[in-house]
Amino acid sequence: MNPPHRRLIVVGDRVLIKQDRPEDRTEVGLYLPESVVAKEKVQGGLIVAAGPGIPLPDPDFEEEEPWRESQRRARHLPMQAEVGDYALFLKKHSVEIRYESQQYLIVPQAAILVLLRDDPAGH
Repeated sequence: MNPPHRRLIVVGDRVLIKQDRPEDRTEVGLYLPESVVAKEKVQGGLIVAAGPGIPLPDPDFEEEEPWRESQRRARHLPMQAEVGDYALFLKKHSVEIRYESQQYLIVPQAAILVLLRDDPAGH
């Protein structure tokens, strides 16, 4: 019997990152200062999944009429980080996980320092 097909779903304002090997230069060519590499405060990696963003309250929700049928729908403030971006982030805010024999980091958007994104227009 085959196990059910599963996938990771990133929630909230977090991203799933496939981290680089710690070196003085990232895979995309960014150079990290020796002080940063030695202390491993900043890490880089490719974003492979992203949550929907920061949950927002429903402006139409009224606690004074709880009997009223709710048309609540999830609303989120979207994140700047997107799948495919390369991110430099604060390592101390990340959580390391292992999924299907791969190692990943879950990082909140607030811990991301900079994003590197391919520009299709070439600007």
